[in-house]
Amino acid sequence: METKTILCIVLPIVGIVLGWIIRWLYARLQLSASEQKAERVVQDAVKEAEAQKKEILLEAKDQLIRERNQQERENRDRRAEVQRYEARVNKKEELIDKRSAEFDKKEQDYAERLGAMKKREESLARQEEKYRQELERISGLSAQEAKDLIIKNLENDARHDAQALLNKIEQDAQLSAEKKAQEILVTTIQRIATETASDVTVTTVSLPSDEMKGRIIGREGRNIRALETLTGVDIIIDDTPEAVVISCFDPVRKEIAKQALERLVTDGRIHPARIEEVVQKVTREIQQKIYEEGEKVLFDLGIHNMNQDGVRALGRLYFRTSYGQNVLTHSKEVAEIASILAAEVGANKDLAKRAALLHDIGKGAENDSDQNHAEVGAEMARKMGEDPKIINAIAAHHNDVEANTIEAVLVQIADAISAARPGARRETVDNYVKRLENLEETAEKFNGVEKAYAIQAGRELRILVNNEKIPDGEVKELAQKIAKQIESDLRYPGRIKLTMIRETRIVEYAR
Repeated sequence: METKTILCIVLPIVGIVLGWIIRWLYARLQLSASEQKAERVVQDAVKEAEAQKKEILLEAKDQLIRERNQQERENRDRRAEVQRYEARVNKKEELIDKRSAEFDKKEQDYAERLGAMKKREESLARQEEKYRQELERISGLSAQEAKDLIIKNLENDARHDAQALLNKIEQDAQLSAEKKAQEILVTTIQRIATETASDVTVTTVSLPSDEMKGRIIGREGRNIRALETLTGVDIIIDDTPEAVVISCFDPVRKEIAKQALERLVTDGRIHPARIEEVVQKVTREIQQKIYEEGEKVLFDLGIHNMNQDGVRALGRLYFRTSYGQNVLTHSKEVAEIASILAAEVGANKDLAKRAALLHDIGKGAENDSDQNHAEVGAEMARKMGEDPKIINAIAAHHNDVEANTIEAVLVQIADAISAARPGARRETVDNYVKRLENLEETAEKFNGVEKAYAIQAGRELRILVNNEKIPDGEVKELAQKIAKQIESDLRYPGRIKLTMIRETRIVEYAR
């Protein structure tokens, strides 16, 4: 019983001890295996580190070699560049030394020549003084007395020659007084001619209401396109209340479009077929009007045997304007003035009248041309079989060609007189102000002019002169210079009066 008890006590203890011993042995085995594994890992890591170390060393060595080679190449390039620069510097130094030697040589030559010239000048001065003294001894006059004598003799000779020339001019003028008077009169009037040209290219058609604009345009714009195509104008429909603008360079087309549109608006039926019908009817009426106006002006002036093309070209001038002046009325007025002038100076009255009437006929040409209206008119007159003198007057009325006859110059004069007549043509405000400014600027450019004022609409120029710079005797000469400068630089109708104002104001106080 006791033995069983002891066994019961001892066996568990023995089992526990054995378990401890077994776990301890197992733990030792585990520890040994871990240590071996760790040792293998350490060895592998050491081997790998050694390999990386070798690889890094190889790469560093290669990089060092490459950098050393690059540095050597750069050093070689720099040495080569330095050698080239040294060569250029040496070459420039040689060139500078060479030029310096040449300059020294030239400087020495110059000094030698300068010395020789000075000696030569001194010798010539001594000889001149010797000759002068000899001349004074021979003539018995001093140098100043001889100079005064020569000047006096020259002055007397010049006065004698001038008087002889003046007498000859007066004799020639007396022999051709009438002819000279005609030329002076014609030239004087021609000088004041004004050349202006401007066409009125737009007109306005009034509408009963703004709703009519939509009917004029039509569906998808077919009405306005049809009207523009048939008449050859531009119709502008904008925000202007109850108005439509018609724009065209051809005044006849513009008039046809205006009358056609006015009739369409009054009638109320606006569609392509009706537009075509009205345009055709108005065109026939305008053509008839053109011919009637041409015949009328010919009848009023008593001019006959005019070609039908010429009559139509004249009639077309009825619809042309220039600065607000009707061209047909202007042509008729020019014809009347030229006829009067021709009668006064003894020229061919009928020839001057016919040439003056046709001088702007080129503006009535139906075909487009790059030539100006004078050239076109001359060509039209040539085709119409007009006299060569008339053709020359037409071509020369703006000085494009030379005027060969007195009648051609009279046409220029009459044209200028009609255009410059007060109220005949309008001038824009900008052009008017610019003309006044140009007048004042032209006068103020002269030395001694303090201020210039254009008055009387540019027909008079009052000029204030500085009395300290310009004496009384030079005021008239200054006025003539300013007048000639204005004639040369500016274009103006009529003539301009110059009034020079020079005064001396002295203020003193009595105390």
